[in-house]
Amino acid sequence: MTDSAPLDPEDRKIITLARSARARNGVPEGAAVRDETGRTYVAGTVALDSLKLSALQTAVAMAVASGATSLEAAAVVTDAEQAADADRAAVRDLGGPDTPVLVAAPDGTLRASTPAAPSA
Repeated sequence: MTDSAPLDPEDRKIITLARSARARNGVPEGAAVRDETGRTYVAGTVALDSLKLSALQTAVAMAVASGATSLEAAAVVTDAEQAADADRAAVRDLGGPDTPVLVAAPDGTLRASTPAAPSA
């Protein structure tokens, strides 16, 4: 489901941060999440021989490791049309089923905004 409403400035910010992480690190995906206090956590894809995490999973892990207890929103910049089920599950685990997951193209264009909960 794509939301045609203009993006909130804070949501635009996490998309911009995710784009920056993707470009700066030369990784397939960049992601950013915003916690319940407004702090942001930015990450790129982790692709080690012994550890593979998507950018969104990494950003959620960084939030948890920093003491976040909930998420307000998540964003991923990717070539994919939608967030992977495992990515939405990570967001849902920390933020709950209604946490918005924003999926943007590499140029920052919003492709989709969906809740972290799976579609019924």
